Amino acid sequence: MTPNPTPNDPSGPESSPQGESAPITLAEFQRLIRDMYLPRDVDRGVDGTFMWLIEEVGELAAALREGSHEERMAEFADVLAWLATIANVLDVDLTEAVRKKYGSGCPGCGQRVCQCPEAGKP
Repeated sequence: MTPNPTPNDPSGPESSPQGESAPITLAEFQRLIRDMYLPRDVDRGVDGTFMWLIEEVGELAAALREGSHEERMAEFADVLAWLATIANVLDVDLTEAVRKKYGSGCPGCGQRVCQCPEAGKP
């Protein structure tokens, strides 16, 4: 895994055995990332942060093809952390965004279980 300019690394103290059993909401996770990294993330800016997100997406793609379950978990966590980072820099509340877009069902058909044609989005 490529070293990040911020330690968005699931091997930190928050992944201790105690932390693994405690559920964390999307809002709590976004706040955790904000509290740990916001000044650094703001200095890097959206463009620089987006590049790190894309690098992590590439690492996730590699882990999906060849990685162990633990490697996949770590890469999913990294992608989510960098996504939360960009949202924090832009002052986007991810919980609100998810609720607004998906809270009433599929954005395409409005159903809880998507009924969109296979050829269409999503």
